Amino acid sequence: MASNAPRPGTLAAAQGPESAAVVTVTVRYWAAARAAAGTDSDHQDGATVGEVVDAATVEHPGLERVTRVASFLLDGRKVGRDEPVRAGATVEVLPPFAGG
Repeated sequence: MASNAPRPGTLAAAQGPESAAVVTVTVRYWAAARAAAGTDSDHQDGATVGEVVDAATVEHPGLERVTRVASFLLDGRKVGRDEPVRAGATVEVLPPFAGG
């Protein structure tokens, strides 16, 4: 039986049991975010988009400068960092794009 307990050392683990349910989601990186992460996608844990993005930044420190100015999509919908995530969701990190 799978546990929803956060992995030791993650930001969610430090927040304690009173926080929202921690789940695993897919994170997709676009353009400069992909270059900073060194991958197209991975899986991160969190209860909100912000927690997921923060966990990704811990794993890929180069993302910090990108995520400060990025937009985020949750299952294709633009959201803020405080948006709750559900298990199996996809969070996309979209840096600002130039041109058109």
